[in-house]
Amino acid sequence: MNVVVCVKQIPDPAAPGSLDPNTHTLDRSGKLILDDSDSYGVEMALQLAGNVEGSEVTLVSMAPNGETSGLRTALAMGAAKAILVSDDALAGSDALATAKVLAAAIKRAEPDLVIAATESTDGYTGTLPVQVAELLGLPSVTFAKSVSTDGTRVLVERQTEAGYDDVEAPLPVLVTVTAGVVEPRYPSFKGIMAAKSKPVDTLTVADLGLDASEVGATGAGQEITDVSEAEARAGGEIVVDEGDGAQRIVAFLEQIKVI
Repeated sequence: MNVVVCVKQIPDPAAPGSLDPNTHTLDRSGKLILDDSDSYGVEMALQLAGNVEGSEVTLVSMAPNGETSGLRTALAMGAAKAILVSDDALAGSDALATAKVLAAAIKRAEPDLVIAATESTDGYTGTLPVQVAELLGLPSVTFAKSVSTDGTRVLVERQTEAGYDDVEAPLPVLVTVTAGVVEPRYPSFKGIMAAKSKPVDTLTVADLGLDASEVGATGAGQEITDVSEAEARAGGEIVVDEGDGAQRIVAFLEQIKVI
């Protein structure tokens, strides 16, 4: 069973982020790290592959400047190999263009199971995984809090507001996992050293058979025209209860149209 994991490499959230002054998009020119959301998907894939003999985990990522730092972290966790799509033509790609690129790269890996996070921590659109599934013609099961497989099907507990649904789907299928679905392992020193020699196949847009006009800012269906600072939160009002506290709370709730 070949398990493919979509892995996003993002600027370190611990460092102040910056925007490109021309495109208003996130500056990704520096070192990138593994998105914490995707570490759950990598761990889930490793556990599932470990339960089915002859399985391996392949990572798929899209990043500028041939960046592999985040991929190497996931490889150190235990993934066997990676596919990286890196091309200047991809700058400014929206979610759909990104999905087209990832779908084309995933298709080359001939997956039995595709795993992704529900959304990235630097984009939060939550749309990309199902777009990838649609482009690949695969069924998708989202918000999985538990996943198991026997190599021919997946059994998923899908998180809902009221609890969870039991979902069964035949392979191949795409599954998105929630944070906490498993506890990601820390890469060992042996794993870190081994990751340095694991293969990373770096591809361009042309290698995937895509037209450059379909991706990047040219192919994007949306454009960021302006970015402004969020309004500072105003200080709250302190109310001293002098016997009329309940009435003042009711009046405040009426003012903001809660009641």
